[in-house]
Amino acid sequence: MITVLGIGPGDPGLRLAGTQQLLAQADVVIGSARQLKTFPKIPAEKAMKLPRLGELKEYLTANSAKQVVLLASGDPLLYGIGTWVTTNFSEQQVVIVPGISSIQYMFHQLHLSMNNAYFTSSHGRVPDFDFLLRHDKVGMVTDSQLGPYEIAQEIKKRGLHRTLYIGERLSYPDEQISKHDETTVEDREYGMNVVIITNA
Repeated sequence: MITVLGIGPGDPGLRLAGTQQLLAQADVVIGSARQLKTFPKIPAEKAMKLPRLGELKEYLTANSAKQVVLLASGDPLLYGIGTWVTTNFSEQQVVIVPGISSIQYMFHQLHLSMNNAYFTSSHGRVPDFDFLLRHDKVGMVTDSQLGPYEIAQEIKKRGLHRTLYIGERLSYPDEQISKHDETTVEDREYGMNVVIITNA
């Protein structure tokens, strides 16, 4: 059985109850080095660093009799690895345990309703900005290739005005949330960030 376990945005206090029990029952726990580091009590012989997806599929197929927990940052089904797992394995082989997404966390930190918001990601892809900017409220997970500065440039290019909230290292002790418009976003590196765009 493959359990895709949402572990939230980072702070252990934001994980759902039952997380430790699932980890204790697992034969193998798979995650990135950063994810595994947040669970220091997992025995070394049980922890497996996340391989490339092709290798992961081979491993999960070959070890279908084992109880495998696959760690997922945020929520597994909001631009997470849960979508890949459900595409490649049957419903009978998979359990998805939700987590608090970084987008959800950011909206709550801002006291901003998620109603009627459009959620997307720029991880490994270029969003359709003409479509995206038709929405009054957008939550976006970004990466180092297309982040806050590039988003601001796309807004400026279209002659639009938007408010951008940038959340970095959300839920960690050094969390930073800043408010900008399309003209004030700095061209710099943004660590582990989420951008919320509002038409207000």
